[in-house]
Amino acid sequence: MNSFWTVVGFTVKNKLRGKAFLITTIIIALIMSIGINLPYIFSQFGGGDKVTNIGYIQSKQAELAQGSATGDQLKAFFEAQENPGLMLVPFEDKGSAGANEQQLKKAIADKQIKGYLEFGEMSVSGFPEMTYKSEKLMEFEMTSSLQGALQMIRQSTILQNAGLTEEQLALLNAPIDIDTVQISAAEGAGSLGDGKSPEEQAVNMGLIYFIIILLFMAVMISGQMIASEITAEKSSRVMEILITSVSPLKQMFGKIFGMFVVVVLQIAIYVVVIIGNISMPHNNMALGNLNIDLSNIDPALLAYAVLFFLTGFFLFATLFAAVGSLVSRTEDLGQAVMPITILSLAGFYISIFSISTPDSTLVKVTSFIPFFSPFVMMLRLGLTDPPVWQVITSIGILLVTIYVAVWISAKIYRTGVLMYGKRPSWKELRKAMKAYKV
Repeated sequence: MNSFWTVVGFTVKNKLRGKAFLITTIIIALIMSIGINLPYIFSQFGGGDKVTNIGYIQSKQAELAQGSATGDQLKAFFEAQENPGLMLVPFEDKGSAGANEQQLKKAIADKQIKGYLEFGEMSVSGFPEMTYKSEKLMEFEMTSSLQGALQMIRQSTILQNAGLTEEQLALLNAPIDIDTVQISAAEGAGSLGDGKSPEEQAVNMGLIYFIIILLFMAVMISGQMIASEITAEKSSRVMEILITSVSPLKQMFGKIFGMFVVVVLQIAIYVVVIIGNISMPHNNMALGNLNIDLSNIDPALLAYAVLFFLTGFFLFATLFAAVGSLVSRTEDLGQAVMPITILSLAGFYISIFSISTPDSTLVKVTSFIPFFSPFVMMLRLGLTDPPVWQVITSIGILLVTIYVAVWISAKIYRTGVLMYGKRPSWKELRKAMKAYKV
């Protein structure tokens, strides 16, 4: 047993001292920090939520009175909004169209307004013909906001002319809210919960994203490190020395467990970075506005997340160790681990692209396939309410697969670590595996 912990300690120290580990961890931590603070950075460069000022002429001339009235209506409409994106700014009538336009152009040059509205003759819409003029091209968003405001103003005017009271108008404009709760329709099937509210669904979706990405990163990073380290030891003939002092089985599991410790440490660093950035005042306020309550997370979901993370990690780690023991040159490692990489990618993509359809047939079937279930069953647990028997079945299949993978990987590892030169054929490998009892 002491030799096992010696291998674990050596693996952990070797990786933590390596420049590649430190540089990779720092770079990923920086990328996470930038990503979390990106909305705030954009808001600083963009100047925040600015209100766009639009000018118009507040004329008392009879032929321009309709246009002036429309401008006043738009001004009152946007002032009544809680967070208006536009504000109408009235300008005094100079007595002529040319003088008015010159005044408005000067206001644009002086940065008082971004553009201005020019009114024409009355149209069948009930408003005068309008032209928005500015220095920018293709102001579709601006004109769309003005059109929406005019639509609301016209609707309100028509309703008021219909003789409705203020109470009736308020009742007509009052929003209608419909709450949604996820339930399990299979009575007596042993569901995992009594349903999820919209808040719980939102928090669970964020957690599922985090767990799936975390598991994928852990599998890819640790798997590649395990395989590359074993291959490097073989290519440098260090393996021959190690085999004489540590049994192959202890050596394989020592490396796997050592890499697990390294990955957990790396994940802990990332979690600290995430929490530290989220706790900053500008990000903390944004999370408060989103009404994110982490207490809505189901403790059972966290327990399942840990279980599937551990089982998924050790399943793929044993496979990477077995494949790494068969390769004598690091140049051939990428091609050798490609099938395992494709399996982990398939599980990751199925779960990520099925976020919006977590109850599809593809998701239900792949949640029982052991190479995909650590990703896909977590998706079902977080966003649907699968029967307990299906969850237990998926875990049982996964555990049996891990046992078989460990048994086969131990045989392959014991045989492969001392095979140099060309990659052994299946016949040679099978013969050597039969001679070794796990």
